[in-house]
Amino acid sequence: MEWNSWLDDYYARYRAAIFDPGIREALRQFHDVAVKVRADGRKLMFAGNGASASIASHGAVDFTKQAKVRGVDFNEPNLITAYSNDFGFENFMAKAVEHHGDAGDALVLISVSGRSQNAVNAAGTARERGITVVSFTGANADNPLKAASDIAFWCDSKAYNIVECTHMIWLTTVVDMLVGKAEYSVS
Repeated sequence: MEWNSWLDDYYARYRAAIFDPGIREALRQFHDVAVKVRADGRKLMFAGNGASASIASHGAVDFTKQAKVRGVDFNEPNLITAYSNDFGFENFMAKAVEHHGDAGDALVLISVSGRSQNAVNAAGTARERGITVVSFTGANADNPLKAASDIAFWCDSKAYNIVECTHMIWLTTVVDMLVGKAEYSVS
């Protein structure tokens, strides 16, 4: 295999996804929501499955520590297993939103497919409770999570690693927008 050509194509996919000019408006909107959440003393709630759960946890920490916007995630094993056992896996995120969410909060849901039923159900519960829904999806543009969101980040790729890494870059971009610079002390 000729790796240089393969890598050129691979990284071109990242450039097309990450730097899509259309994403700038969603970045600004999410920034503005986070500023309001911070000013009102509310919180950002994060959830995802698999690698998206890791991105959600990273987001909760960085928004809290760096951007001073209180963040929590729903990736605690006890919460997932208890709520899944009692309410069904497809409802554990929705029940977490029901029990932890308040009007004025925002919910950040991350799902490459945008079809994870637990995330879609959580978006519905959030909307019913007056909670802003921010989603990060990929694969097909026509997905139910994107449709149920107030602010939708969509990565035009079906390559999981590219979508997940793009989500992470967009998420941390908003953190840095809130801080106001790209380089700063994290201690």
